[in-house]
Amino acid sequence: MIHVYLDDLRPCPQGFTLAKDVKECILLLQEFDVDILSLDHDLGWSTMETGMDVVIWLTQQRKFPKTIYIHTSSPSACTAMYQTLYTAKPEGMSLYPHRIPDDLLLQIAQRTYKREP
Repeated sequence: MIHVYLDDLRPCPQGFTLAKDVKECILLLQEFDVDILSLDHDLGWSTMETGMDVVIWLTQQRKFPKTIYIHTSSPSACTAMYQTLYTAKPEGMSLYPHRIPDDLLLQIAQRTYKREP
C-alpha cells in the first residue's frame, strides 16, 4: 500500500509517492492500493487538468483510497472537491478539507504510522 501526493510545486512529504499531474496520479491509483491520497487543485499554467479531474475519476471509477486530504490553497476549489467526494465516498473512507497534519506526516516519515482498523 502506498501514499500519493498530487502537487506540481510543493515538495513531496517523505513516505509519499509524488504525482506531478493528473495522469501520473490516476496511473498510481490504477496500479496500487492507495492508503492516503493528498490532492492539490491547481497543477500549473501549462495544463488545464486539475485535482478535480482526479476527484471526478475517483467518483466515476468508484476506486477510492482509505483517506483523502485536500491540500489546495484555493478555498473554492477545496469546497468543490470536498463536496463532490463527500457525496460519493464509500462508508469508512476518511475525507479532510485540509493538509495532512504534521504529526501524521512525521509518523509516515519515521515509518511508525499504523492504520487503525
